Amino acid sequence: MMNTPQPLPLACSPLPVPSARRGACPSLDAPMATGDGLLVRLRPLDGSLTPGQFAAIAAAAKQFGNGLIEVTARGNLQVRGLDTETAPAFAQTILAMDMPLSSGVAIETPPLTGIDPGEILDPRPLADALRQAIEAHMPPLQLAPKLSITVDAGGRFHLGGIVADIRLSAVLSADGAVFWCLSLAGNARTARPVALLAEEQVVDAVVTLLRALDALGPAARGRNLDVEAWRGHFALPVAFAEGHAKPAPLPVGIHAFDPARPLLGVGLSFCQIEADVLIAFLAPMEKLGAGEIRLAPEHGFFLVGIAPEKIGEGLSLAATHGLRTSPADPANAIAVCAGARGCASAFFDTHALARTVITEAPSLLDGSLTLHLSGCRKGCAHPAAAGLTLTAAPTGYGLVVNGSASGSPDAYIAAKDVTSAFRRLAVLVDTERQAGETAAASLERLGAGAIGQVLQRDWE
Repeated sequence: MMNTPQPLPLACSPLPVPSARRGACPSLDAPMATGDGLLVRLRPLDGSLTPGQFAAIAAAAKQFGNGLIEVTARGNLQVRGLDTETAPAFAQTILAMDMPLSSGVAIETPPLTGIDPGEILDPRPLADALRQAIEAHMPPLQLAPKLSITVDAGGRFHLGGIVADIRLSAVLSADGAVFWCLSLAGNARTARPVALLAEEQVVDAVVTLLRALDALGPAARGRNLDVEAWRGHFALPVAFAEGHAKPAPLPVGIHAFDPARPLLGVGLSFCQIEADVLIAFLAPMEKLGAGEIRLAPEHGFFLVGIAPEKIGEGLSLAATHGLRTSPADPANAIAVCAGARGCASAFFDTHALARTVITEAPSLLDGSLTLHLSGCRKGCAHPAAAGLTLTAAPTGYGLVVNGSASGSPDAYIAAKDVTSAFRRLAVLVDTERQAGETAAASLERLGAGAIGQVLQRDWE
C-alpha cells in the first residue's frame, strides 16, 4: 500500500496560456471550426467497431459533411466538413447507432489488446476502472481537453511511441508478478518514471495525479508536474524502463500471430479517405469474414476475422481502393496535416506536395525517416522532431533537418522551387550515400549545415 498521503506536489514549470486554436478537442457536442467547416472527432471504446458501424459513420459523413474521413496518428476517427446546421444532425445519427464511445479523458490501450499474444495481460479492465473512477469523481475534475492516459501491456503493437500525460505500462517481475510503471509526460523513451505500482494501487495513484492537475487549472498537463516531488509522495520503487525494445511496426500488411486467425492491417493514404471509397471497401471485406475493425495509431486500422485463405484477396482489395498495404509504401514515411484545403492556418496544399515528393524524390522515402509536411508552424500532424520537416515561411517554405515545425529552418525554399529542391536533396543523398546506408543515416552524416547550404544555394 502507498504511504499516508502528503500534500500534493504541484507545478514545476509555468502553465501554458490556453489557446482557442490548439487547446480544444473536437467532439460530437463540441465540433471544431477548420478551413473546410466543422470537424468532429470520435473515439470508439477501445478503438473497436464493426464494419457496419464504420460504413454507417462514413454514410453520415457524406450526408452531413464533405465526405472526408480521417484516422489520426493516435487512432481516432475524424469527420470533416460539417456546418452549424448539419453537425447536430450528424451527432444524432451517431448516437442513434448505440455505438460505445469514449468521452472525457482519453484513456488509450493498444489497438490489438485481447488479440496480441505478446501482451503481458489484457489492459482493458484497468482502463475501464480508471474511466469509472474519473467519471464518478466528485466534484468533477476540470482537466485539459487533450490530456491523455495510456494503459499499455505491451505486445507487438504497443503504445511505446505514443506521447501521453500519464503512462501506465505493465512490467513483469522476476517471479512473474505484474506491476505497472507509472510515468509522466512523454513516450516510452522520454517519459519520466514516478513509481512501480501493484494493480490495486493504480486507480488511486492516477486519480491523485489528476486531482493535482485539476488544482493547477484547466490547461495543466503532465509536464507541469514535479516528477521528483511525486516520487517522494508515493514513496514506492521506480521502474526506469518500460521494456519496449523495438518501435511498434506500422499496421499495414498481413499479421499472422495465429496462422488460423490472420489480421489485415491497412493505412489511409495521407490520413484521409473518401466516404464512398471506404463504404465500397468495407462491403466486400465483410463478405470475406471481417467482423471487427480495430482503429490503430499511424492512421490505420485492422480487420479481424478474415479466413486465412481469403486474406490475400483482402490485401488486393485494399490496394485497389487506394489504401496503404505494404511497409515499403513511400506514403508511410510522410506525415501531413489537412493542409490549405482543410485548415485556415495552413499556407499550402500538403497532400498535393506529398504526392509530388513521392514522384520526384522517392529515394528519400525509404522508411528510415519521417518527412513532415506542415501547413504552418504548429506542426499538428507530427509534433515531435522528424528527419525532415517542411513548413510555411514568409517567402515560401522552411526546411528543418532533424527538428519540428516550430524549429529554426536550416534552409529557405521559394514556393516555385520546392519541387526542384526535393529533387536536388534526393540527388545529394543518392550521390553521397555510402554502401548500405539509409536516407536518414546519409542525411545525419551530411549534417544540417551542408544540406541547408545546398538548398539555400538553389533558392538564392
